[in-house]
Amino acid sequence: MGASELITRHSDNFEEDQLELERDIAAILLTTETAPNLEILERIEIVTAECAFGMNIFKDLFAGVRDVIGGRSAAVQKTLRDSRRTALHELKKEAHAVGANAVIAVDLDYTELSAAGNMVLLVASGTAVRIASNPASAPEHRP
Repeated sequence: MGASELITRHSDNFEEDQLELERDIAAILLTTETAPNLEILERIEIVTAECAFGMNIFKDLFAGVRDVIGGRSAAVQKTLRDSRRTALHELKKEAHAVGANAVIAVDLDYTELSAAGNMVLLVASGTAVRIASNPASAPEHRP
């Protein structure tokens, strides 16, 4: 087998592995402690994910103009949205790594890292839990 065949096979396996990982970490994320028809089998541990992101100078300039004249800054909103998605994805990966299939009581905290306001830290945290994959098959809860 030649080197190019090994690279191609590795590339195919890598893509398949990535897709499998994405399916595995498709954990349920809840901001509440529980939900109807959700049977928590085990609370595993607290998980966190951090995402530090910066606004480039052009976004900062336009955001500053928006501060003066009013209105929304689409560039800043997009950066915040992207960072939230990244942090939540990382939170799912952390939960998966400890054997969880859901994260409950998810909280997002934003903190400004620099006085100029061009660097922000987003911390996502929650409790990694294992839930019944089929709520109907979950053990019956008795008070």
